Amino acid sequence: MKHFKTIAIFQYPAEYAVLQLLFDQAEIRYIFQNETMISVFPFYSNAIGGIRLQVHIEDIAKAEEIIKNLDHPSNLKIV
Repeated sequence: MKHFKTIAIFQYPAEYAVLQLLFDQAEIRYIFQNETMISVFPFYSNAIGGIRLQVHIEDIAKAEEIIKNLDHPSNLKIV
């Protein structure tokens, strides 16, 4: 785990579902720390500090670019 760095924190698993798919497609090495605990006990999220997205240090720039691109409202359209 020493080669991974936390770049984002989420409260619930539904908040990063699209992000997880995009990371898989881009072959970014990542883990979600505390994901299982919060899936079982969702009210513990604030107590344990949320779900931490940790990305391998070599993939951080690519991961941050994907996150930045998701901030643009034009990327996702409601039909």
